Amino acid sequence: MTNALSKLLDSNTTLLADGATGTNLFNMGLQSGDAPELWNVDAPDKIRALYQGSVDAGSDLFLTNTFGGTSARLKLHEAQNRVGELNRAGAELGREVADKANRPVIVAGSVGPTGEIMQPVGALSHADAVEMFHEQAHALKDGGVDVLWVETISAPEEFRAAAEAFALVDMPWCGTMSFDTAGRTMMGVTSADFAQLVETLPNPPVAFGANCGTGASDILRTVLGFVAQGTERPLISKGNAGIPKYVDGHIHYDGTPELMGHYATMAREAGASIIGGCCGTMPEHLRHMRAALDGAPSGIRPTLDQITDALGPFSSATDGTGESALPERRVRKRRRA
Repeated sequence: MTNALSKLLDSNTTLLADGATGTNLFNMGLQSGDAPELWNVDAPDKIRALYQGSVDAGSDLFLTNTFGGTSARLKLHEAQNRVGELNRAGAELGREVADKANRPVIVAGSVGPTGEIMQPVGALSHADAVEMFHEQAHALKDGGVDVLWVETISAPEEFRAAAEAFALVDMPWCGTMSFDTAGRTMMGVTSADFAQLVETLPNPPVAFGANCGTGASDILRTVLGFVAQGTERPLISKGNAGIPKYVDGHIHYDGTPELMGHYATMAREAGASIIGGCCGTMPEHLRHMRAALDGAPSGIRPTLDQITDALGPFSSATDGTGESALPERRVRKRRRA
């Protein structure tokens, strides 16, 4: 399928994605427990500023403020009947910002997990999950996104449901899982499992990869896990800006802009084509990532020791696959940033 994202990937070896949505919105006044999606209608100037911050920092792609835009998530805020309105508004604001840029900028419609556990473990059926994702995807398409982008998924069943919903709206899409449990997703999926899952889908994504998780080191190990499976699809790496710490009543991420610059170039060498940040990543981090990607020549694939030397220790001794257990010495590296 020819689409704006594929065209941009064809003409650029590496694309810079955006940073955190929640972290940036909390800095703008969003309160814990509030639904960010309501700001698409109630505080549109702040959402424009969120998107513009990424574009000004050099991002080639940004995600819409619609991560919790399914009816299941909006129900927590008594807004389950506003799926169309809130998602369409978030997409339209993104389209407005991207269209004013003096270069191609991709608007990706963010779709997060439903927050429900799917059958047979939980109560959410495949059909109901597809319906939820379809409703959201339809609104994002109406709002003008270039590509749909499901993220932070942990269960393969939910990923398949999203893929089916995206096929119903005939949109190109990307997908990421969060490998935050000793190299696996919360539901036990490894990087190898995910790379294989993608190839079983009747409508595979334009690109796939990982987001969030733990620190920058861990996500690069996951990217290397995708590469080891021999995938030829573009890979996504959207890692957190360091490790979260509770400081003076607030969550603070310890990843400096300089560290995220190192992370960006190492993600490129590891095999990622779309590189961005997740939790804690601010425009200043993105500026350093843009400068690093533009200024440093491409190099060779980093080793695990080189990753930990540059970005800090892994949070677990292995990547979860059981096939490439790492010696304990790889976990002892101190952070250098």
